[in-house]
Amino acid sequence: MPAFQMQQDVRFQHCDPAAMVFYPRYFEMINLTIEEWFRCGLGWDFHHMHEIDDRGIPTARIEVEFKAPSRLGDVLDWSLTVTHVGTSSLNLEIAASCNGEERLICHSTLVQFVKSTGRPVGWTESLKSRMLEFRN
Repeated sequence: MPAFQMQQDVRFQHCDPAAMVFYPRYFEMINLTIEEWFRCGLGWDFHHMHEIDDRGIPTARIEVEFKAPSRLGDVLDWSLTVTHVGTSSLNLEIAASCNGEERLICHSTLVQFVKSTGRPVGWTESLKSRMLEFRN
């Protein structure tokens, strides 16, 4: 299966005074890509995950390589692929490009936990199966 894909516009709120994306805003865009993947790709939106199922998926590790700046008005093409699914962890590769030019590549590890206990919990088999559909 191909990677999960979406687009995000670079807005004024993302930019520094030079009208380039201020690097912490990329982390918000990465998180939005993950949130949309869970909602659209996996069918488990963050409201249901956090408020009904008492789960969360905090980032345990993140590494980003910035390849080129993005500017106000750019439309970024985001892709997300699964590189590994563990018992309660998940490794992702998330990339952004604009008009075919790579802007960043991110490697991230998420861990599912129960919010009320703070303890890790394993993925359900059905969710794990859907995640593996996005494996590279």
